[in-house]
Amino acid sequence: MERDAQTDIAIIGYGPVGAALALALSRYGLSVRILERTKAPYALPRAVQIDDEVMRFLRVIGVEEAARARMHVNPGTKFVGPDKRVLIDWSRPMTETPLGWNASYRFHQPDLEGVLRAEISRTPGIAAELGVEVAGLSEDAAGVTIPLADGTTRRARFVVGCDGANSPTRGWIGADWKDLGFRERWLVLDLIENVGAPDFGDHTLQVCDPAQPTTIVRGVRPRRRFEFRIGDEGAEAAKAPEAVWRRLSKWIAPDQAEVERTTVYEFRSTIASQWRRERIFLAGDAAHLTPPFMGQGLCAGMRDAANLSWKLAAVAKGADDGLLDTYESERRPHVREYIDMAVAMGRFINQTGREALAGRAAKGEGEAAKLGMIRPALGPGLGARDEVAGRLAPHPRLSGGRRMEDAQRGRVVVLARPGSALTAPGYSIIDDAALGGWLDVLGAEAVALRPDGYVLGVANSQCDLESLLAAVPAA
Repeated sequence: MERDAQTDIAIIGYGPVGAALALALSRYGLSVRILERTKAPYALPRAVQIDDEVMRFLRVIGVEEAARARMHVNPGTKFVGPDKRVLIDWSRPMTETPLGWNASYRFHQPDLEGVLRAEISRTPGIAAELGVEVAGLSEDAAGVTIPLADGTTRRARFVVGCDGANSPTRGWIGADWKDLGFRERWLVLDLIENVGAPDFGDHTLQVCDPAQPTTIVRGVRPRRRFEFRIGDEGAEAAKAPEAVWRRLSKWIAPDQAEVERTTVYEFRSTIASQWRRERIFLAGDAAHLTPPFMGQGLCAGMRDAANLSWKLAAVAKGADDGLLDTYESERRPHVREYIDMAVAMGRFINQTGREALAGRAAKGEGEAAKLGMIRPALGPGLGARDEVAGRLAPHPRLSGGRRMEDAQRGRVVVLARPGSALTAPGYSIIDDAALGGWLDVLGAEAVALRPDGYVLGVANSQCDLESLLAAVPAA
């Protein structure tokens, strides 16, 4: 068999999570090889939403400006009854959140993948092999051997399976799915609207109709997505053109739009029983699946990439291997909170009966309930967990309008009061005046900030700070 030189990291799968992970790793100077069985990216819509945390990560890996130019800000979601009365208003702020970005963005996945792949093509140290089939994985003390279907092999110190819901990597490490209790089939229709199409507004509409639960999403114009729960109906029957337009007829006519994609998805809530075996990891849909009602599927995978990339880089450069154990321990509870919330939303959409709606009216509940931002904490891992540690730090614009991501540059840094006497040899200290208000609220002299934007811990003395930083590598 032909054997090639060993790279630092091999990534199986070239979707947006695998591509973003490759760019993040390359920013730390690691060599990366992407192995993808298809020869071209999928050309039709799939994921459509990312949030402010993911936009921050796109800035870190160098593609935010190009990606954002192809997106629009999403004003949020309204849950409406069959009579179109708003039951829950989950509108999102149209101004920047404390993370420094808008709360939600809509995009066309082929556009985002194009931006990521273009950046990869310009990035030394990343090799992307398309049309290759990984046939298995074999670990040893120095790395992982990756046999391909053509009889050749590849070598890497670590492997990350970003190979989707049907991930072979998940099976190779002996993991299986843990079912979290939600499984429904939905017909998903992506439309290209024509001039004169009805204006459904920019909000996503979750139509809580017991007879036909429906989701309507404005994509990047002129796209609009409709999703209909189909129950026990056969997939082929549901996808038949006459059946498609029968469902759509309540909302839009055949002369007002063209159907770009018709598919049936099984919306599931599942999580892999393990995300790591020694040198092999899972990320994205290979590790977890969430129903789409919060738009958090791709976001969750991007958070995996942000968490795992800096830890792999640190261990590849000499940090203790135990750091990698914190990837799953931190990410699993975090993504589980999003999954549970998405399941609850899905059940609300599906089970809101006419009696419940009438009951709200009888009680005088005329105003819609409100939902705000959802920000789970990381699970147990690096450092303590409290109301600050393990949670996202705000990212205010620094003096001169500079973004925090640009000042941090993918490192562990210390955020301190201007003029603070605290020192951190080997670590950068950002002591910008813009941080003063947040530190005042915390009653803190400084905060140690992880590369993924989460707080490592709060320090009020030199001893506090040294204890925090002892848990993480400087680079």
